[in-house]
Amino acid sequence: MESSEELESSLLTQPWASVCFGESSFLAKVCFRDTGYILLISDLSSVWYESADTEAVGQRSKELNKRLTVHVSSFLNHLCSLMCPLLAGQPGAAAAFSCHRSASGLRLHVKSELSGLPFYWDFHCCPAPLDMVSRHLVRPLIQMNLVLQCQVQELISLLLQKDAEIEDYRDSGATLSRDRLRTEPFREEVFQQNFVAETLPRICSAGEGQAFASALQQLYTAVTQQELKQARKRHCSEDDVDTAPPAETTKHPHSPAASQEDETTSSSEKTSPASSPAQKSRLPAAKAKPKKAKGLFS
Repeated sequence: MESSEELESSLLTQPWASVCFGESSFLAKVCFRDTGYILLISDLSSVWYESADTEAVGQRSKELNKRLTVHVSSFLNHLCSLMCPLLAGQPGAAAAFSCHRSASGLRLHVKSELSGLPFYWDFHCCPAPLDMVSRHLVRPLIQMNLVLQCQVQELISLLLQKDAEIEDYRDSGATLSRDRLRTEPFREEVFQQNFVAETLPRICSAGEGQAFASALQQLYTAVTQQELKQARKRHCSEDDVDTAPPAETTKHPHSPAASQEDETTSSSEKTSPASSPAQKSRLPAAKAKPKKAKGLFS
């Protein structure tokens, strides 16, 4: 059975999507499993979340849908069919959404039909903890910024190489068959100035609904998948260090002095050009501890 930590890890690789609930715009992501669901939602001023297991879903469904006696998995599948297409920008099953903010959190109300009967659901979202906000929003956005900056630098370098290639063709006497294909040499400083003066205001005026375009959603997923991969490597390295047998660890700098026999052996190893089989058998005992793997952005 999938634990709440595994459910949140699955949520991490889900991209944020722009969505409207009632008259309010949000960024949201959700993950449904047979064991429950977890929802993360933000209006860029606050971030809320709810994590519910099958017991909580069953209890709430009894309170809100007294006439429905279907299995909890049916409730979860129906909620998934309502929420996921909406976050994907696709028309889903007919449903009405409304939300209510309060000092204690955010309540998202859903009204639909299930098995021909009215179906109601309330997501009870409380403020998300800081580490959750950092993991799902702040850190991925910083990493995406670094990735995009590297991409921009590579594209600038490619443009300069193309300009040099075109100039070489011109010096060789080559001409364009159509004047409309002619371009000016790329000037990075001029490009940056024009971008800030013209393009940037247009992007900022688009509003919060354009926060995660499809290309950025793909980049977010790629970044978070890499984060999970690096986290698993670090976890495996820590487990290997913790479970390593004592004979495989290095000696403590304050361990007791070596015996005369050990000192004689050590001296002979330094002066001998090739180690004997007996000496080679002692080498694994001096192996250093495996180092922790480092992530791309750690």
